[in-house]
Amino acid sequence: MSKVVYRRSRRPGCLTIVLALIVAGIALVWLHDRRNGGLLPTDRPSIGEKRQWGEDAFPPLTEIWSEGRGKTKVVRIPLSGMILLGAETGLFGGINPADLALRSIRRATLDADVRALILEIDSGGGGITASDILHHELTRFKQAQPDRKIVVICGDVAASGAYYVALAADHIIAHPTSITGSLGVIIQTLNIRELAQFLGIRDVTIKSGENKDLLNPFGEVSPEQLALLQHVVDDMHARFKDLIQQSRGLDPQTVDGLADGRIFTAQQALDHKLIDDIGYWSDAVTATQALLGVEETMIYRYETSFSWRQLLRASTHLNPRAWLDTMQTPRFLYQWRMD
Repeated sequence: MSKVVYRRSRRPGCLTIVLALIVAGIALVWLHDRRNGGLLPTDRPSIGEKRQWGEDAFPPLTEIWSEGRGKTKVVRIPLSGMILLGAETGLFGGINPADLALRSIRRATLDADVRALILEIDSGGGGITASDILHHELTRFKQAQPDRKIVVICGDVAASGAYYVALAADHIIAHPTSITGSLGVIIQTLNIRELAQFLGIRDVTIKSGENKDLLNPFGEVSPEQLALLQHVVDDMHARFKDLIQQSRGLDPQTVDGLADGRIFTAQQALDHKLIDDIGYWSDAVTATQALLGVEETMIYRYETSFSWRQLLRASTHLNPRAWLDTMQTPRFLYQWRMD
């Protein structure tokens, strides 16, 4: 009787196939990352080729044809959420919308073919300095070529710092349901002094001056300290009002009456000359073409892609202490407080 010999099959097992698929997937993502703004973007010069601008001046973003046709190049740039620069978002530390908008503006500024920007704003504002930087970069975009134009189309909200940014535009359009306004400055924090006393928690602060711990949540805020903070708020508010006067051609008395923090519907904003029109995306495109004196526009948008560098930085964004530190730090804000 013959002996049966069992041989191990040389065909790849399920585990081998799965591992091969994973490796292939990682390779595809890596190749996509190299070509689309990751480790080796498409516009990075080859070895030996001299680069005209650095990556921060001319960011390696992927250019996507959005809509339209013709020879007149226009770039649409979204600006949404709280306006803060340098605050990465997401599990893997993705770039936040304000930073992406800033990079997009800088990219468009150095592209001689870009004739106009359409800025799509849906934000209640944010940091004072971040708002001012975005406004400044938009101004630089127009200064680079005198015939360039900027059109803003407002979404649900374009208030406070977001409206500050919009003031760089040649034409501001709001959707019929948009909310704008909140033309002011705010700084907020919590004071838990009485709660801490009740719980037996004692604050120990060693400081170099009487006002070094302004807004310490465990201490009492004196009238003198409140006056100091109010002076700072008033100065920043004055800058905002001056910009509204210059950009919208309004007299100081009119601006003073509008810049008390109130919000406006689209029709109210139009009546007060804070915006130029009420409409939709198609109206923003038409307004851009009218400003440029053309009948057709080729509209592009910029995208960034996942980078392996973001993955390597992921652990820094999983630190609860960092989130708490961000939440506890009082900020001067051009922001409509919706909470």
